[in-house]
Amino acid sequence: MDERFTPRPVAGWFILGALASVLFMALGCFGLVMHVTTDPATLPLDERTIMRAEPQWVLAASVFGFVAGLIGAVLLLLRRAQAERILLVSLAGLLVWLAGIFATPHFRDLMSTDQIAIVLVTVAIAWTIYWFARHSRQRGWLR
Repeated sequence: MDERFTPRPVAGWFILGALASVLFMALGCFGLVMHVTTDPATLPLDERTIMRAEPQWVLAASVFGFVAGLIGAVLLLLRRAQAERILLVSLAGLLVWLAGIFATPHFRDLMSTDQIAIVLVTVAIAWTIYWFARHSRQRGWLR
């Protein structure tokens, strides 16, 4: 058997990583709540245009990704093996969100480079959280 995957004691940094994962996904959910509840009439014209151009399926993919991510991160904090599968589903939802942004030219063209960079970094962090859950399961830290 490969020695890398033998059960080991839980690393001291595990709780910090799991808490950071919960915090990140909670911030994503908070941002979505703010996005959905914001009245477009109160926004500047450029932001209002972006909000109206966003397809509902792209918004739904991000909601799906962040809510599943929060559930998975909480399960990771509780050291449950189901966290890995749920975080994979979350990553898939966020990848659909990213693909939706790039597949919708009108929406993508309205977004600034900074906004696109934030989406890319968000998906990269979600991948890292999934990798962390996978690594934790392989080490035997999840039950």
